[in-house]
Amino acid sequence: MRYNHEIKFFSEDKRHYNPITSQNEGGTGLIADVMGNVTDVGADRSTKLFGSIVQGIKVIRLVEPIDEKWAYLTIDDGKTKYRMRTTTTPLKNVSILVGEDIGKA
Repeated sequence: MRYNHEIKFFSEDKRHYNPITSQNEGGTGLIADVMGNVTDVGADRSTKLFGSIVQGIKVIRLVEPIDEKWAYLTIDDGKTKYRMRTTTTPLKNVSILVGEDIGKA
């Protein structure tokens, strides 16, 4: 298995709501930058897992788990943010099922 994609994990812990300005303030911070294997979830598997065909679902495989709390990840410095749906930790590697972040700032 090739680990040929750069996966960056980000945290939003420093982000907070300011009631005076009615805006979210603060930024996001990079937690980890690791190499991983990325594959799309096919239509058959998507139907079995979610009961319907869901677009934008990917399986990310890593050698070591990310121990810190993270909010979203990006793949190969893309603009698309992916949020965790579920994760499994078999005997070897770590598999994370992520979906595209829709509508969240």
